[in-house]
Amino acid sequence: MAKLLDSPKDYVTRVLESPQAIPAGEWNALIARDEAPFMRHEYLAALHESGSATPDTGWTPRFITLWRGNELRAACPLYLKDHSYGEYVFDWAWAHAYEQHGLEYYPKGLVAVPFTPVPGPRLAAADDHARRALVKALLAFCKAERLSSLHLLFGDDDDVAACVDAGLMLRHTVQFHWINQAPARAASSTAPPPEEANCAFERPGGATAGWPDFDAFLASLSHDKRKKIRQERRKVHDAGVSFRWSRGADIARADWDFFYRCYQRTYREHGNPPYLTRDFFRRMERDMPENWLLFVGERAGRPIAASLIALGGTAAFGRYWGALERVDCLHFEACYYQPLQWCIEHGMSRFEGGAQGEHKMARALMPVKTTSAHWLAHPAFADAVERFLQREDSGISIYLEHLEARSPFRNEKG
Repeated sequence: MAKLLDSPKDYVTRVLESPQAIPAGEWNALIARDEAPFMRHEYLAALHESGSATPDTGWTPRFITLWRGNELRAACPLYLKDHSYGEYVFDWAWAHAYEQHGLEYYPKGLVAVPFTPVPGPRLAAADDHARRALVKALLAFCKAERLSSLHLLFGDDDDVAACVDAGLMLRHTVQFHWINQAPARAASSTAPPPEEANCAFERPGGATAGWPDFDAFLASLSHDKRKKIRQERRKVHDAGVSFRWSRGADIARADWDFFYRCYQRTYREHGNPPYLTRDFFRRMERDMPENWLLFVGERAGRPIAASLIALGGTAAFGRYWGALERVDCLHFEACYYQPLQWCIEHGMSRFEGGAQGEHKMARALMPVKTTSAHWLAHPAFADAVERFLQREDSGISIYLEHLEARSPFRNEKG
């Protein structure tokens, strides 16, 4: 059912209760299809139709859409949330503070891709004017519904600019991403040995192509980090585990089934049901096969582990993994070394390792600042949160400096 709201000038705002109420072609036309696979209509629809993100699991959809006549000009996935699970930008302390003062924090408004902490566009729009109008429509909806707050998670630069223009507060967190290019180093009076040279290379015309192979990537790391990675890979090899990969339509149904066994078991071992249902992955196999890469680890001809990587444009995204047997360093091999080697061999520009995890730096995934935007209806709490965010941002800056000083790359500072 569509609900009409008072709209920003030049637009009609419709609130829709399902992505299926929005024509897939019109939605996808508003996003960079290759670079934003998680905002594709097929992905969002699969989350809902599979029973993964539904009112029963705490995700009540209220997609906000802006129309000019019959033309869709802007849209975003908005959810009414009665908890803060599956978000990866943590506001439990805010909810607790509301409760202590006898106020209701839930339901809140959330603009996000459920269970997917991958930075990218959240406000799909034809242009900046429509994007800013969409933020105004979001605020109008939250006020009309008397929601405690509005949160936009892991937005891109265009989203952030539109949110700042509307007066939302910004919050920063840190993720770890691998870039397929050796970092620049300060000049040193002592030239490195050839096997430890900066191994980025150039294609004809001067375009940087990244490392030519995994060994060249290793050579760019400090001796200790390079040694550690080789030791970890050797442990998996010596345990008799080898890996194979398949992509897109070449991923067999049996491999999808095996992957889900692994994925489900990992969640169960941590005492939680998995966020995503088997039907979600069936829909990915059917509707977005080109966006998935699967690694399967085998021992003695029998599969024992799997990791599923999402692909978009020239980027790869570490998403899900699991194992049926315990092997020392198997997680690192399945989730980092195999994907990084594949990215190098296939010319991918970056690999995003997901939320949190300083241990990723030892695998050359470097810290990256991510941004979310927030609005709180209660003036006093808004002021308190703004002060908190200012202090937190100072801490994030210090934290990033600390991390960058621990770079795994060799002689980065001379």
